[in-house]
Amino acid sequence: MTQESLYGIHAVDAALDAKELLELWVAVERLTDRRMAPLLQKAAAQALPVREWPGALLSQRLHTDKHQGAGGLLRAFPEQDFGALLERLDGRGFLLVLDGILDPRNLGACLRSAEAAGVDAVILPKDNACPVNATVRKAAAGSASRVPVCVVTNLARTLSALQERGFWLVGMAREGEQSLYELDLTMPLAMVLGGEEKGLRRLTREHCDYLAQIPMAGAIESLNVSVAAGVCLFEAARQRRSASTARDAGQEKSA
Repeated sequence: MTQESLYGIHAVDAALDAKELLELWVAVERLTDRRMAPLLQKAAAQALPVREWPGALLSQRLHTDKHQGAGGLLRAFPEQDFGALLERLDGRGFLLVLDGILDPRNLGACLRSAEAAGVDAVILPKDNACPVNATVRKAAAGSASRVPVCVVTNLARTLSALQERGFWLVGMAREGEQSLYELDLTMPLAMVLGGEEKGLRRLTREHCDYLAQIPMAGAIESLNVSVAAGVCLFEAARQRRSASTARDAGQEKSA
């Protein structure tokens, strides 16, 4: 497997925080840049090798001159086992299923939203979808390593397994029968979103318990998938947080 790298001060800093790097690469001309000090400190704390190269050589290694003097060699992406995930969740939880996202920046943004909304895991198909590569991990700013990601070979079978374990599948589609805001999203939940161009595939759509849509004003018919993911996940998170607060208040009252 070819090892991948990423670059840019912010991206390298996020990767260090997520412990995604095997090595830190720094341009010798930028060693005195005050923005390099935190990167060097984090690398030292993790006992990572620090490779120093002239900027031109670093540009060759990273295939870009827009690296800001910082890059790094990525660890292999830690895919999670779906069977182990099912056992750990035991019929409870909050999942994001992405059916055929092709743009790596969109996928990275979805992973960031998933972490921020408190998603327990993200499920991706192996085929006809963007892999979790260096571009995705850069866009995800560390979320790709902090949120468990399962890559499955048969998405339809995976959805069936989730339903058998008690998860309800809510697919998002323009022609959805119900508004996202009218659904109860507090149950064991998998939010299912499709790819940028075609949306949910037929088999994926047929497995969903509900098809919902995001009400929109104006002439806009659809949102970018990463924006839609953020809207859906945070509505689910809001409902789940409110339900949890209400349960806690009820338990205190009964006690």
